[in-house]
Amino acid sequence: MSSSTPVTRDSSFFKKYVALRKHEAGIAWKKMKLSRNCYLFLLPYAALFTMFYVFPVVASIYYSFTYYNILESPRFIGLSNYISLILEDDIFLLGVKNTLMIAIVTGPLGYIMSFLFAWLINELPRWVRSVAVIVFYAPSIAGNCYVIFSVFFRGDAYGYVNALLMNMGIIDTPKLWLIDPKYMLPICMIVILWMSLGTGFLSFVAGLQGVDKSQFEAGYMDGIKNRWQELWYITLPNMKPMLMFGAVMSITQAFGVCDVTMALCGYPSTDYAARTIVTHLFDYGFSRFEMGYACAIATILFLMMILCNKAIQSLLRRVGT
Repeated sequence: MSSSTPVTRDSSFFKKYVALRKHEAGIAWKKMKLSRNCYLFLLPYAALFTMFYVFPVVASIYYSFTYYNILESPRFIGLSNYISLILEDDIFLLGVKNTLMIAIVTGPLGYIMSFLFAWLINELPRWVRSVAVIVFYAPSIAGNCYVIFSVFFRGDAYGYVNALLMNMGIIDTPKLWLIDPKYMLPICMIVILWMSLGTGFLSFVAGLQGVDKSQFEAGYMDGIKNRWQELWYITLPNMKPMLMFGAVMSITQAFGVCDVTMALCGYPSTDYAARTIVTHLFDYGFSRFEMGYACAIATILFLMMILCNKAIQSLLRRVGT
C-alpha cells in the first residue's frame, strides 16, 4: 500500500500539470486569435528567421548524425561522430579546454570591465563621454585591427614587446611570443579581451542613460545610503535587458573565437596550443569537408552556449534582490 502511494501522487501531479499546460495553451491561442493582425505583420520576419536561422540549426543537428562529405549523399551513422569527438579526438578536447579557458577569463572579465567603464564614463560631461564611447567601441568595428598585435609580439628584436623588455634588461634574447605554446593562449586572451569591450559597453552606456533620475531621489528617501546601494537596487534592475544583451554578446564572442587565434598564432598553431572549438570546426568543415563531423562539433558548441546562457539568466534574476 505504501509503495503504491507515491505512484498515485506522481500520476495525479502529472495530470494536473498536463491540464494546467492545456489551459495555458488555450488562453495563449485565444490571445493569438485576438492579435492575428499583429502576427500577420510579423509573418515575413518569422518566415525569414525560420529560413535562415531555425532551419540551418535543425539541419546541422540532423547532419551531425550522418557521414556527409558534400560529394556523396548523407549516410546515417548514429552517434559515431559524437563518440569519436569525445573519446577519440584529443585535439577537440584540447580545443574545448582552450575555449573554456578563454570563456571563463575573457567573458566575465570583459563583461565586468565593460559595465564598470560605462558606469564611470556615464558621469563625465557629454562631449567627453562621446569621445570615450568612440574610443572603447572602435576595436569591435575595426575589422582585422587585432593583427597589429602581431607587430607588438613579433618574435624578433624589432617587436615592440621584445625591444622594450630587452632595453629594460628583463630578457637577453627575443621571445617567440606567438610560436611558443606557453605564451600563445595568454596573448590571445589579451587581444580577445581588448576586442570584447565594445558591443557590451555600448549597450551599458545606453542603459545607464535610460534610467529615470527620479528613481534615485525616491531611493534616497527610502534609505539608499551610497553609490553601491544605488547601483544594486536601482541602476542594475532597470538595466536587466541591457545586461542580458551584454551577457549574450560576451558568451557569443568568447565561444566563437577563431579568427584571432588563426591570424596571430597560425593555422594550425604550434602543438595546437591555440586551438579552439570553432577552429576545429573550421578545420573539418572547410579544410577536410567532413560536414557531418563539423556539424557534430557545432551542435556541441551550441549546447554549451545554451547552458551558459541559462546559467547567466538565473544569475541576472537575482540582481536587485
